[in-house]
Amino acid sequence: DYIPLGITFLGDDLYCHQPFCQAVLDAGAQFIFNCKPTSHTTLYEELEGLEKIGAIRTHLVQRRMGKHSVTDTYRFATQMPLRDGDDALRVNWFSLTSVRDDGNCLYHNDFATSHPITTGKVVDLVKAGRCRWKIENENNNTLKTKGYHFEHNFGHGQQHLANL
Repeated sequence: DYIPLGITFLGDDLYCHQPFCQAVLDAGAQFIFNCKPTSHTTLYEELEGLEKIGAIRTHLVQRRMGKHSVTDTYRFATQMPLRDGDDALRVNWFSLTSVRDDGNCLYHNDFATSHPITTGKVVDLVKAGRCRWKIENENNNTLKTKGYHFEHNFGHGQQHLANL
């Protein structure tokens, strides 16, 4: 099994930009951040080119979920540019798409990481990237239901993006 040593920062797409990623690396840590096509056009243009020549690696896992079969499709590529330019930080990209046997897409997300990635490591990297939601939601649920009376607000506006 792959167990990363040291500190790994987890975050959504807001953190997945070169200055922040570089600061994480300069501090001696690693990162796994969500990575959206709308905010990383250069990276996804590169992925599109790799897709055309069949160079994106894929790992399929079949599993049972109740009476349904689910196919987890892990895809990954290494040394992708995080932004346009000769000085672009190179990251490793991976995704997970989970589709039930009736065609219903249960989950899809893309990530960028500084961790090395291989077929044997991609499943663990996805687990690590996804655990951020569990931590965040359990924290917010505690704040909402255990006497703190906070609300879980997803729309903070442009001036208060970090507020709860």
